Amino acid sequence: MIFRSLPHPSPDAMHQDSLAVSKFGLISFRFAFIYFLIYFNPLIYFNAVPGLYWIPQLAILPFDALTFFLNDHLFQIRPQLNQMGGGSGDTSFAWAQVATFLTIAGVGALIWSVLEWKKRNYLTLHYWLCLILRYSLAGIAFSYGILKVFAMQMYFPNLSQLATPLGDYLPMRLSWMFIGYSEPYQIFSGVAEVMVALLLIWRRTALLGALMAVGVFANVVMLNLSFDIPVKIYSIHLLIASMFLVWQERERLFAFFILNKSVLPATLYEKKMVERWQKTGRFVLKVAFFLSSFCYTTYNYYNYFVQYHTDVSKVLEPIQPGIYHVELFVKNGDTIPESLVDSLRWRDVIFDYNGAGSLAANDSSLRMRYGRAYFNYLPDSLGKQVEWRVMNWDSLPAATFAMDFPSEDRMILSGEKGGDSLHLVLKKLKRHFPLTERQFHWISESNR
Repeated sequence: MIFRSLPHPSPDAMHQDSLAVSKFGLISFRFAFIYFLIYFNPLIYFNAVPGLYWIPQLAILPFDALTFFLNDHLFQIRPQLNQMGGGSGDTSFAWAQVATFLTIAGVGALIWSVLEWKKRNYLTLHYWLCLILRYSLAGIAFSYGILKVFAMQMYFPNLSQLATPLGDYLPMRLSWMFIGYSEPYQIFSGVAEVMVALLLIWRRTALLGALMAVGVFANVVMLNLSFDIPVKIYSIHLLIASMFLVWQERERLFAFFILNKSVLPATLYEKKMVERWQKTGRFVLKVAFFLSSFCYTTYNYYNYFVQYHTDVSKVLEPIQPGIYHVELFVKNGDTIPESLVDSLRWRDVIFDYNGAGSLAANDSSLRMRYGRAYFNYLPDSLGKQVEWRVMNWDSLPAATFAMDFPSEDRMILSGEKGGDSLHLVLKKLKRHFPLTERQFHWISESNR
């Protein structure tokens, strides 16, 4: 989009007739306006208004229907699009949706250009588009940033992850543990994202916020691309939107940084409010945005932080968290000996500190991840029985065991799982992981 800023003596005059735009600039603006307005749908803010959450959901229905239609008759990304995602933002539906938005923006820009071929500029629309992108990026950056400030987006590797061979991990999980290992690094990156948000919501610092956003989101995009993290589409859009905002100030930036010339103050967001209700409305909306997107989000994540760090050790008694070797494995009355080639025989069981657990075996009745079967455990109030659930919210347990502790380092489990009777003798290992020491040295005489 090519907007050429012309010198004018005042911001008011700038807003009246400030943009001399080429034909390409007009067409690209129309395309960008349609596309960004669909992708960063401002109606999503109704989600924060009680009783109005249905508005953004209703607004997206026609686009979803068109996505399925165009995929069936034009894109054919996959015969059956995956709309649910399972935590991924790069599903076949997401890619078909991007293709649909691009098609809508392209056709819309073409029709718009035919209908308004002689139009010279779109000052008001340009102002509102940049404003929507500013606040969209600010809200998104803050939500991700404050979560990292509490060191809650990526967690320190748990016992099950530490006991999993490195080569079994997929790149995304490796990157998650890499960032989660160091709270200072995660907090640092979170502070950077929070700073982007705070700078973007104020007009005088919006350009600095956009420049920081380019750097922050460029790093996120490279992580997603390099470690195959399935948020590529979303992060790339955040980067493009940040670059779009910076691009609007390119002549001032070029003059200041390259030509070493003085520049006039920015007028991109200086829309004159004449009426009192306009000034009051702008102030009220900004305060409402700050409270809903910043304060409310911080409050929720703080409560989540407190809940996560609440000591649950007493709830898990008498089970002592740790790694337990399966010394004896009896299934339906048959004793199954240890074997490195038998993937069904349990080799070890891990009880972690937060009620999560895993076992080293191929067990599809539990959550299989990276060669281990995961579950959640909870002893009863008497400490005589423990239930395993695939997920915490499951109504029925996947297994129920009676517990006995013949010695401090041994546990006997007897019960049923999936219709099979099991009798296990577990011995707690004194396994230490140097990675948990969080070592740091100013002086290092050799490479570790």
